[in-house]
Amino acid sequence: MITSLLSRHFGFDRLRPGQEAVISRLLAGKSAAAIFPTGAGKSLCYQLPALALPHLTLVISPLIALMHDQLAFLQRKGIAAATLDSSQTPEESRRVMQQASDGRLKILMISVERLKNERFRRFIAQIPLSLLVVDEAHCISEWGHNFRPDYLKLPDHRRELAIPQVLLLTATATPAVMADMQAKFGIDGDDLVVTGFYRPNLDLAVIPLAGSARDAWLREELHRDPAAPTIVYVTLQHSAEQCAAQLQASGIRACAYHAGLDPALRSQIQHDFMAGRLDCIVATIAFGMGIDKADIRRVIHYDLPKSIENYSQEIGRAGRDGLPSRCTVLASRVQLPVLENFVYGDTPDRTAILRLLGILQEAGSEWEFGLLRLSNETNIRQLPLKTLLVYLEMAGIIAPAYNYFAEYRFRFVLEKQAILARFDPKRRQFLEQVFACAPQARTWCTMDFEALWQGYQGERQRAAAALDYLQQQGWIELESKQMTEVYRVLRQGIDVASLADQLHALFEQKEQSELARLQALLTFFSSTTCLSHELARYFADDAAPERCGHCSVCRGEVALLPPLPTPALPNEHGLRAWCDPLVALCRSRDPRLLTRFLCGIATPLTTRLKARSLAGFGQLATHPFADVLAAVSRLYPDES
Repeated sequence: MITSLLSRHFGFDRLRPGQEAVISRLLAGKSAAAIFPTGAGKSLCYQLPALALPHLTLVISPLIALMHDQLAFLQRKGIAAATLDSSQTPEESRRVMQQASDGRLKILMISVERLKNERFRRFIAQIPLSLLVVDEAHCISEWGHNFRPDYLKLPDHRRELAIPQVLLLTATATPAVMADMQAKFGIDGDDLVVTGFYRPNLDLAVIPLAGSARDAWLREELHRDPAAPTIVYVTLQHSAEQCAAQLQASGIRACAYHAGLDPALRSQIQHDFMAGRLDCIVATIAFGMGIDKADIRRVIHYDLPKSIENYSQEIGRAGRDGLPSRCTVLASRVQLPVLENFVYGDTPDRTAILRLLGILQEAGSEWEFGLLRLSNETNIRQLPLKTLLVYLEMAGIIAPAYNYFAEYRFRFVLEKQAILARFDPKRRQFLEQVFACAPQARTWCTMDFEALWQGYQGERQRAAAALDYLQQQGWIELESKQMTEVYRVLRQGIDVASLADQLHALFEQKEQSELARLQALLTFFSSTTCLSHELARYFADDAAPERCGHCSVCRGEVALLPPLPTPALPNEHGLRAWCDPLVALCRSRDPRLLTRFLCGIATPLTTRLKARSLAGFGQLATHPFADVLAAVSRLYPDES
């Protein structure tokens, strides 16, 4: 059956190494994990079984662009697949949900955040599901390079939706992360399939270069073969813009790509690159996930990647056609402080954690909040705030109850009376009450759930389900906003100070782990042994040759990275001139807050105060965070 489906839908006569092992396990009713390098065909491991399994395959995918690329591929192969994502119109979403309800879909792709949507969970619970696929599954591990707290809830979602099988997919899992993934989803060791990470067609090179020399090297390199499809990776958005502009001025068909661009423009740039109308993309890591362009000949890291895992993922986009491709890192320790600042920016201060626990203590037995508002109240970025909530769950202090949209609004597609006429008297009466509690302003009606309860004892959940049904029928257009999280408070009267210390220690431990990851990256690039062998060994692959013959080390070009220069900090007067305007704005002399500001690390508080417009913001972005913190602490000791 596998061979027949493979040939008919995908046009292949055989599977790659590892694919058959994974697919046979799924078709035997087991769960599995596939740890394959980028470009090794992970997607086929679920696409093929989805055709053979009786019910819908639900795929958790990290990026809309990735979903759209895979969807286009599946539709070209005649496979019934769809996505539900934020780029769709209500009509498009309604059509996809109807196809799923009718059993006309084999594959549905969503983001992990979609499972926080009460309307979607209510809908998907009614659909028989055969398989849950978790792409980029390393995101579930706190010790992975790209931890996403919402992924921690996936095992619970799987149980609630009674999905019999799960497939975990990733290209970048170290042994510790593999063990974590298996434990969380209950996958047996025999059902973990790891293929080799060695790519014989990739030439790996590390070239130590001072920052000022990179632009000339890059222009010269690209002009050697201007039409060769190339990705240049940078760390910051403005670096992408500057670098692309320089290449354009020298006659290279290049374009910047980063998360700050309009989504439609990003989509157009990606499409132009895929079609060969652009030869070079200068990108932050926002670009590349799911890019299925087989003939990328060069991947150049203009800036240091964030970790060995990121490096492996990014070079894996080169040479998927098996032809020789070059992967070059322009390495310098000067780039290190910027990467370290990303790490420091995600560590909440102990005072912020205390503020969060104080809000929790005041909540009573049920805690209700919007994430953005809570982030602003506590001055904790949203990602570490989500992580804190997960830590509180793991400590048995809170448990997620449900979430809902604070605001529902709709407009009539059919006349109100025509809708009411389609229901029996009992249901009609409830709908009349719903409509009566949704005052209309021009065309949109805003639902007042409190009025429905006070006036008619009408339950919110029943009203939301009724509006969902009306939208599915195409009789109204429905919008929902302001996601509100509701948690049960399981333990009250906690020792707030002690708990704050424990939580802060966890974040400091995570911070040290991330900083160690950066040092491991520098050690790897300075390696005196074969780069291909070292990279494979990092991912528990001992089968790679000890000398590949196609890396800079094997050519006798060991990268000696000059030590990081220690630039002088401004004197006390200069520091005060930059810091005092922020102190006056936020009425705080907290050294870590001021250090983040000087290092160009935005927080919810400084964003709200528009601190980017102050002269001191980012002035010391290239200085080590610890050095700046020590200087600021001497200057403002009273809150240290």
